[in-house]
Amino acid sequence: MHDLRTLRADPAGFDADLARRGMEPVAERVLTLDEERRAAQTALQEKQTRRNALAKEIGTIKRNKGDSAVQESEAIRLREEMEALESRAQSLDAEAKAALEILPNRLDASVPAGPDETANVQVKQWGEPKAFSFTPKQHFELGEAMQQNGQPQMDFATATKLSGARFVLLRGGVARLARALGQFMLDLHVNEHGYTETQVPVLVNEAAMYGTDKLPKFADQSFHTDDGRWLVPTAEVPLTATIMGDILDASLLPMRMTALSLCFRSEAGSAGRDVRGMLRQHQFEKVEMVSVTAPDESEAEHERMTRCAEKVLELLEIPYRRMLLCAGDTGFGAAKTFDLEAWVPGQQAWREISSCSNTKDFQARRMNARYRAPDQKAPVFLHTLNGSGLAVGRTLIAVMENWQNEDGSVTVPPVLRPYMGGLERLE
Repeated sequence: MHDLRTLRADPAGFDADLARRGMEPVAERVLTLDEERRAAQTALQEKQTRRNALAKEIGTIKRNKGDSAVQESEAIRLREEMEALESRAQSLDAEAKAALEILPNRLDASVPAGPDETANVQVKQWGEPKAFSFTPKQHFELGEAMQQNGQPQMDFATATKLSGARFVLLRGGVARLARALGQFMLDLHVNEHGYTETQVPVLVNEAAMYGTDKLPKFADQSFHTDDGRWLVPTAEVPLTATIMGDILDASLLPMRMTALSLCFRSEAGSAGRDVRGMLRQHQFEKVEMVSVTAPDESEAEHERMTRCAEKVLELLEIPYRRMLLCAGDTGFGAAKTFDLEAWVPGQQAWREISSCSNTKDFQARRMNARYRAPDQKAPVFLHTLNGSGLAVGRTLIAVMENWQNEDGSVTVPPVLRPYMGGLERLE
């Protein structure tokens, strides 16, 4: 959510930020609505003052046995006018809020210009793609060829029979490898990176979705139930919303949380994209990292969080590159985003495996989450950050494809073997 005072102070700058995202100017419309709302509220207060004075006049006249019909008639008229003004002010307030809540976050000054992902900037690359002596297979080719009791260990056909397209059923060693990845990531973030492990609900209310900027913008990309709850698109939602409406003590900052959870996305608008395999699923697992900081600490925390995600890939020995997203590719709620892209040899391509974003105070304003700064009289809005550390399914893809052998087996990365009972290879 945006601060109207900031918009009033620099409407041209506000519109310039939107223009960086390829959007039309809106400041004039929003400020007009706000001015009309304030005018209605001022008129309402003036009439309330007159009505209070009338009440005293009527009381005095009646105590003196006089005729107060004129004053009472004016009081009735004022009440009707006040009701109309109150309704008008509420309507204008709702209209201004509706206009603001669908506007994306203002971009950080360091975000490069550009209309789409083609303008993203590579910040670094770690590792080199492996030179295979054979043509590497894609993950679904490997997983479907591996058998468990005569059934594929990566089974899309059965999942489709159960749930429809964009689901997968894992068995045997592949299922165990996916579980090992999630546990390894959690242990790393908790034991070495200082995040607090958290188990979160995967059904949340509308306030949690709204506060974390998923509603109303992404309603068509999320699943919801008949009783008004929403299936979380990422554990970012419940983790960040734990501070909804709170005023934290500065001594609690930075607050770092992590969770391994199921995630659900309708993938609206993605028809025909990544139809084969596990890259784009309706249901998947992800290890999420969320940080809550003071405003002057969020930039450093963003770098720290991204390094935590990179560490996962480095320990798994998977080549990756860090991309700074351009203006046109930065997500709705983010002020600045780093994407990590893992090398996927089966596709001979770099594919996103993590996205780490600093939302600054955008989410905190929507959920009214603040803290008491030592040098401030009034509570100050917090900054929130979120990042994948990592998406389990996509990491499974990267592990299987990067660690595959010519005979179709997959070597288990050394760092995962303790989680696999010492198993060194999936046959």
